[in-house]
Amino acid sequence: MLILAIGDIVGRPGRRAVSQLLPGLCQQYGSDLVIANGENAAGGLGLTSTTAKELFDAGVDVLTSGNHIWAQKEIIPYLDGDMPILRPLNYPPGVPGKGYTVIGQVAVVNLMGRTFMGDFDCPFRAMDQLLPKLEQPIIIADFHAEATSEKVAMGRYLDGRVSAVLGTHTHVGTIDAQLLPHGTAYVTDIGMTGPIDSVIGDDTEAVIQRFLTSMPHHLSVGKGKTALNAILVRVADDTGRAISIERIYREVE
Repeated sequence: MLILAIGDIVGRPGRRAVSQLLPGLCQQYGSDLVIANGENAAGGLGLTSTTAKELFDAGVDVLTSGNHIWAQKEIIPYLDGDMPILRPLNYPPGVPGKGYTVIGQVAVVNLMGRTFMGDFDCPFRAMDQLLPKLEQPIIIADFHAEATSEKVAMGRYLDGRVSAVLGTHTHVGTIDAQLLPHGTAYVTDIGMTGPIDSVIGDDTEAVIQRFLTSMPHHLSVGKGKTALNAILVRVADDTGRAISIERIYREVE
């Protein structure tokens, strides 16, 4: 099975890149399942039902998220609905939504780190509790975290227990895509799908002014050329072990 995972989609430019590029990528690689992190898809912060539908119409099968999933309040009722939208598994009990979903023989799990991120339940123990419940041979985890050390630790912790641990959140793709010793595909961060001439997707000048003045300043999504960052993982259908991992990078005007 071929699984395509798209990094954090930022605003309209990111959504446009997905709409323009994803059909061709699916045809070129023959992907069986497309996962995308959509927590910045609506104006660079949060997700709405409209932007989610736009991404599903483009070919995305599952949307993962992270700490910005609550930014657009109108999405909250949809998290308990039929749309395959995930919020991190390790939020406390009683929080709306679900932390994993099953599509055929694949389970997709959304986790969030704690280092520099906030006070959440332990993502390592959350996976320990979830894994015995899953019967699917293929398990893909989107680990939405800030610290590279926490991401690497999660990859090693789940090596041989899941098919892939794919990092999101920092918007900067890393060069460490690899197969871990026990058959888990791993990358610290997929990278963002959004405007290149920006600061991790936001307007450059606005971000610089915030750094220079330390004053609150509205951040808008950057403009211009857009890049799509993704990871393609090939997984054995029977064992769930990853066979290969490949980084994909495309640009669109």
